[in-house]
Amino acid sequence: MFSLNENHRYYLCTTGTDMRKGFNTLSGLVTNVGGSGLMEGSVYVFVSKTRTTVKLLHRERGGFVIYHKRLESGRISKLIFKHEEPFRSIRWDELVLFMEGINPNTKRRKR
Repeated sequence: MFSLNENHRYYLCTTGTDMRKGFNTLSGLVTNVGGSGLMEGSVYVFVSKTRTTVKLLHRERGGFVIYHKRLESGRISKLIFKHEEPFRSIRWDELVLFMEGINPNTKRRKR
């Protein structure tokens, strides 16, 4: 069941990620950077290098959950990779637009 909402904190990985990675490797990426929010219920968003696939890593009661989405057409804006820190905080509404392939700054869907 999709149990994410605006009460969670969301962090976007600003580097391209290999989408073959699973629970252990993605959580290792978070802890290597110093993110302790994985146990606090934060959600970490990873984007593939081709910007066509997104994974969300989240800890719920009983264990970790990965949400995986592949865009049918278009790509996610490459502006997400233009940040120096490894993870940056994003809001719930930005994540919703992001998952639909819409850049929050332009309010238009990429073709």
